[in-house]
Formats: sequence, C-alpha cells, structure tokens
Amino acid sequence: NAALLHIEDGIARITLNRPDRLNAFDAEMAEAWAETTQAAVADPAVKAIIVAAEGRAFCAGGDVRAMSEMPDRNEGIRTLAERINEGLAALVESSKPVVAAAHGTTAGGGLGVLLSTDYAVVGESSKIGSLYAGVGLTPDLSVSALLARAVGERRALQMTLQETMLSAQEALDWGLAAEVVPDGEVLARAEVIAAHWAANPHAYGQAKRLIRSQPSRSFREQLSEEARTIGQASVT
Repeated sequence: NAALLHIEDGIARITLNRPDRLNAFDAEMAEAWAETTQAAVADPAVKAIIVAAEGRAFCAGGDVRAMSEMPDRNEGIRTLAERINEGLAALVESSKPVVAAAHGTTAGGGLGVLLSTDYAVVGESSKIGSLYAGVGLTPDLSVSALLARAVGERRALQMTLQETMLSAQEALDWGLAAEVVPDGEVLARAEVIAAHWAANPHAYGQAKRLIRSQPSRSFREQLSEEARTIGQASVT
C-alpha cells in the first residue's frame, strides 16, 4: 500500500510508502493517503497522529512523471489534488493533534502535507521548499491556504516566487519546523511527542482545534468559544 496505517496505544502512524519515487503522489498514493487519514481521524481509539515516510525523503509532492502521462491532464491533476485534499482537510479539521516526522526532502505538495500537521520534527539535513513554478505548476494541497499563516505573507511569497529550499535551521527559524533533531532520531522524537499528547488528549486536542478553527470566527466569537471550551475541560 502506498500509505500505511498502524494504530497502537492511542497513536495512529500514517506512513507514506513510495520510497522509490520520493513519496511523490500518484493516483494510488492519493487514494491511500485519503483513506488512511480519514480512518485515523474517525477512529475513537486514536488520540494523536504521526505522519511519517519511508525512504530518503518525506514527500516530493506530486509525481510529475505520472501527471505528464495522464490522458486528460487538466481534469486528472484536479481530481488527484482534490482526493489528496480530503486527507489534508481531515487532519486540519480534526481535534486530534498531528506531528510530522519529516526527514530528508519536503517539496511541492509535500510542503502542504507538512502544513496540514500541527507540529513538525525535521532532520538536521532536511530541505524544505515550494518548487511549483519551476516546473510550471501553481501551489496546491493547502500551500496557498496555510503557508502564509505559518511563516507570514512576505516569506510565503519568497518561497513560492523563488526556487528557495530552506535548510532545517531556516525552517526552524521561520516557524515551519518546531524541532530539528539528528536525522536518525526524527521518528523516535515524533513518537515521544505523540505519546505526550495521547496522555492528555482532551486538553491538547481542544487547544489544536481552537487555534486551527479560529479563522472561521470573529474575535468575540473566538472568546466565547474559548470560554465554552475551558468550561467543558474543567469537568473532564
């Protein structure tokens, strides 16, 4: 399967599994990604989620070779993106916190996958970039929706209007990464973080939900939602 799901001790680990193509999305992986993310979010036993990857890269985005071979490229790529988007939305809209274990290269739509997680652990040799325009494509998979919220508008433009590949330290400085660890320790650190969340799932899950969903509410509505949520939390 091009995306694997393993659930144990309240933690769901989703693993991108096309290492020979740097975990780039084709139709099979898009379907597997949507299925595994939605299953993890829907499972009441899951308290926290890890997104990881096999091979030497986290995710290189869309498989340009597979896209170029589509008979109707316009419709095919749009359908592919919309299916992947279902998985991204499931993670972002869930009240379950999500940590990325992002080793190696993260580019294009892989940046969108990273942005759909709430906390990113990257390896010290990681590189992170947009790289859409260089192959004649436009940002997708939540990059235009979430990148500026993560790093600010000017830096988002810098990443999308140049072939910028951030180092791990730059990603940390810009706020894309939460932690930088040795390359061989990325998944282990993500597992520690997920276990910490799973030990107190209501508080961490609602903190994630409040921040992720805030743009849909006015300031006063957000204050009211905070008050309602802390009242509920006090009796858990």
